[in-house]
Amino acid sequence: MRPVFINVRCKPGTSYKVAEAIALREIHSELYSTSGPFDLLLKLYVPDDEDTGKFINDHLLDIPDIERTETTLTFKAF
Repeated sequence: MRPVFINVRCKPGTSYKVAEAIALREIHSELYSTSGPFDLLLKLYVPDDEDTGKFINDHLLDIPDIERTETTLTFKAF
């Protein structure tokens, strides 16, 4: 499993609704409300045999009111 961090920007006033939709899918390890240019920070693990982009598209990006995402791939934990 590969850890991936995803910043999520929601349409104004929808971050709690988007967070709830993410939580109901049970794809995340951690999910935080954040300040700054993004509303949520999501940590999830992508199975080694899955394409990261397709996994994110199939499991996250069809949630209504997500305006933009920024994905950070990880390489090694220290």
